[in-house]
Amino acid sequence: MSAVEVETTSSANLISQTDEESIQVLTRRQGAEMPIPSPPARQSQSLNPVPEISDALEPSHMSFKQRLRRSFGLYLRAYSLCSVFASLGGFLFGFDTGSIGPVTVMPAFKAQFDPISPILQGLIVSSILMTASVFSIFAGPLSDRFSRTHTFAVGGGIFSVGSIISSCAYNLAMLFVGRLITGIGEGLFLSTITVYILEIAPTSIRGKLSCTTQLFVTLGVASGYFVAYGSVNIDSLLRGLVLPPAFAALAALCRPHGGGCARVGVPRFTATEAEKEQEVVQREQSEIEEVQHEETPEGALQTARMLFDRNIRRRTMLGIFLMGMQQACGIDGVLYYAPVLFSQAGLSSTTAAFLASGVSGLLNVACTIITQIYTDDWGRRSSMIRGGTIISGTMLLIGILYASNASSTLAGRWTIIALIYIFVIAFAMSWAVVNRIYCSEIQPMRTRAAATSLGQCANWVVNWVIAFTTPLFLSASSSGPYFLFGACALITVVVCLLFQPESKGVSLEGLDAIFEVSPWRRWAMRRASRMHNGREEPIALRPISASAP
Repeated sequence: MSAVEVETTSSANLISQTDEESIQVLTRRQGAEMPIPSPPARQSQSLNPVPEISDALEPSHMSFKQRLRRSFGLYLRAYSLCSVFASLGGFLFGFDTGSIGPVTVMPAFKAQFDPISPILQGLIVSSILMTASVFSIFAGPLSDRFSRTHTFAVGGGIFSVGSIISSCAYNLAMLFVGRLITGIGEGLFLSTITVYILEIAPTSIRGKLSCTTQLFVTLGVASGYFVAYGSVNIDSLLRGLVLPPAFAALAALCRPHGGGCARVGVPRFTATEAEKEQEVVQREQSEIEEVQHEETPEGALQTARMLFDRNIRRRTMLGIFLMGMQQACGIDGVLYYAPVLFSQAGLSSTTAAFLASGVSGLLNVACTIITQIYTDDWGRRSSMIRGGTIISGTMLLIGILYASNASSTLAGRWTIIALIYIFVIAFAMSWAVVNRIYCSEIQPMRTRAAATSLGQCANWVVNWVIAFTTPLFLSASSSGPYFLFGACALITVVVCLLFQPESKGVSLEGLDAIFEVSPWRRWAMRRASRMHNGREEPIALRPISASAP
């Protein structure tokens, strides 16, 4: 064996066998007879923080217990700890989502602010989304100009100020102003966190790590439900409910800003010296070199133009559509007004309705954990289609039950409650996780932050419409909202079938090649492959250099 081959083998032992891209780089270097430095002897030990679970073990051969231990072993690494800390922003968003709806129907709230109309209830609940949707547009340019971490830290600070104002509110006007300020912070940090985690995550665990934000969102939703349930008869409930997110926001404000992941353009990092050696190899990949040498936009106007360039506009429009339709399926109508929906379905007791809402929050958390373990195996496109089909079916069935007056029977009421739970499970295991990851990862580095911010803006605009109109819609028609939500989910499934390519296991840089092939050409090639071979084969994509200018 030649010296080059010995050195190649020594270096390859430092690299996870699941990272095929790094191995390809080593192969190219060997072919060119370039010397590869051998790492120090002390670095030859396994880098896996959970030694009994090998990184080389194929996911298809792993048991559920092994997957669970391997997934949570990831959090021992530096980039994972940073992701967990950043995901506190997801907890802020989830806690507000889970608590504000129940608060507006509590006896103590009605006693302090007098009974409110459905219009005023919708305004209070959705007010945070007004400013969040506006300021999310500025989150991308700000994070490109300063850094990801500084942007979401400032957003966390603004969020804490708004939460404190809300906790001290003695009238509806002060509460409304506090929630508007809170929305400014939320708009700045939520989309920035998604991009931040996506960029520091290795390709092999990008899906798992990006799920961390959604996991904290669901933890926040469940916490909001149960805190509201436990304080239903406490007079000072409003002050108690806003203090937890205020403290979490202050913790996000104190997040350290050093390190290689704080700024755009700095490659993804690892903690130990051996992992840094692996990162050196990854940074030498030709795809990353091409991306790093691309011209960086100099201003917000140029970035906006690049979002709709010929080679990028299709993925930009797809991301905006998917992020908007994620809310159009009615998920936040269910989460914000869960006690109202369960009361309408037949749970007459306020306490019982709150408890049922808390159960839905726990289901949301459990399903998100399962999805985080398997998300890199299931695929983005297939998860969107399967999940959307179930989401659409449950909403349409609930609408049919209400329209046919079957909800007046005991069996009909319990069927509606069961369908609401199935809806939450289907959403948590598909659209909740996949949508946000997919819409960020399909963008090239130069437009990723801006496109993610634009998609988040669309998400919050639709979210505001749903949050504001749901109580009005429910007071006018018990079945209409469900038919609308089901139709929106069904339309999204059709769009995913026709226009969404798969991105599972593809590097962030390699996704450019996938989008160079039009949906119609991809469909024609897939059909021709099936007709010729009797089975579907991978599609031959044009190289990046062959793309149209």
